Amino acid sequence: MTDRDHIPGAASIIMQEARSLELLAQGLGQSFNLAVEAILGTRGRVAVTGMGKSGHIARKVAATLASTGTPAFFIHPAEAGHGDLGMLAPGQDILMAFSNSGQTAELDVVLQFCARSGIRIIGVTKDPESLLGRNSDIVFVLPCLSEACPLGCAPTTSTTMMLALGDALALSLLSARGFTVEDFRQYHPGGKLGSRLASVGDLMHSGQDMPLASPGDRMGQALFVMTSKRLGCLGIVDGDGKLAGIITDGDLRRHMGPSLMEASCSDIMTRDPISFDRGTMAAKALATMRARGITNAFVLDPGGVPLGAVHIHDLLAAGVT
Repeated sequence: MTDRDHIPGAASIIMQEARSLELLAQGLGQSFNLAVEAILGTRGRVAVTGMGKSGHIARKVAATLASTGTPAFFIHPAEAGHGDLGMLAPGQDILMAFSNSGQTAELDVVLQFCARSGIRIIGVTKDPESLLGRNSDIVFVLPCLSEACPLGCAPTTSTTMMLALGDALALSLLSARGFTVEDFRQYHPGGKLGSRLASVGDLMHSGQDMPLASPGDRMGQALFVMTSKRLGCLGIVDGDGKLAGIITDGDLRRHMGPSLMEASCSDIMTRDPISFDRGTMAAKALATMRARGITNAFVLDPGGVPLGAVHIHDLLAAGVT
């Protein structure tokens, strides 16, 4: 334990960086619109570069762009002059370069190559008259603020602004492209995020795995189908193939008696059951099933024809919460 309290200093640093973001937002000008339109109009990809801490920000910005619908990659400026310039497509790609001072020596070879190769440059720097500022087609001028570092040395305030600017650019491009949740899911199939973005269409039992019967079928026959499919439910479809009702374990318990096996499915089924379309997010389906106290539901096409069946255990097993 220590008697020293580090919280006031930490809070001051965070507030200083928060203030820098306010000034950045207030200072956004026409260069932001120009950058968005330039990237939307490029035939190639966005190459993002930077050295040191700015390079770490550049990597993250490239990853965010790529995952939100804008093809992008990181190019290390120190490696560029040793063959990595071949990653850039002349006349097609666009370069986004981060440098607080704008005088980063390692950027020079990249900037020269872009100038010779018809690659437009978007520069992010606090000095529009710097090497980067003067050689950029579009310049984002960062507010000229001191770093939050008490020594005034470690990149902190500047990199916070760069990161926020990169996020704003990527998400503005996302909106401009009409990028959807479904598009996002295609780029994020793995991990917790992938499970949260999965749709019931990804998790449903379809084809021969669907337990289906007709309204006039006797329960003795229907129960054989229901138990063989092991989903704990049975979809009842009418003559047009549309879902007319559902029979669950709960329905069987409510109608248990000597005459059950001779009853028809239409006598036992629950009409107008909860159902989903195949694009329904699995997380939304899980919330609905929990709220309604059900464990099974059918997935229907726009005409009401079953495409599949989903069990709550399927959602939970896939990591949906």
